[in-house]
Amino acid sequence: MRKNSTLEALLKEHHKDAFLWSLQCCGYNHDDASDVLQMVYLKIVEGKATFKEQSSFKTWLFSVIRFTAIDYIKKQPPFNSLELIQIAEEPIVYKEETNYKKMLLQLPERQQQILLLAFYHHMTLKAIAETTGLHIGTVRTHYERGKMALRKLIQTVAI
Repeated sequence: MRKNSTLEALLKEHHKDAFLWSLQCCGYNHDDASDVLQMVYLKIVEGKATFKEQSSFKTWLFSVIRFTAIDYIKKQPPFNSLELIQIAEEPIVYKEETNYKKMLLQLPERQQQILLLAFYHHMTLKAIAETTGLHIGTVRTHYERGKMALRKLIQTVAI
């Protein structure tokens, strides 16, 4: 077991990445991401989530964030903003500058998740499998399919 000061140092070291992952797990809603991250930190401090050193700290932390976000989102009442409905009906138009985030959002959720963890959080496919609770083969498949789909989207914009 890690001492509180070591745990605190690890949490501070990974806070920025943890918030970004929380943000991604919460559909880019800043308020929900902050709430989820606060709940994760409380779970850790209260001992409800303990790091058993079976994987890297970051992998374990991201896994706790993911499962907490899933529970949090399930408990939220359904809400459809009129702005979101109007945006969803409009086709995505790319200007001179390519918006890769919008392209990534066009991919299936699982592919988005895996590509974000691989490219933005620099996680290995094995670490992604541990974080998401998926089999390594499934992660590889979604990773490859996501890259191919993203490549096609980029090529259509470049034309």
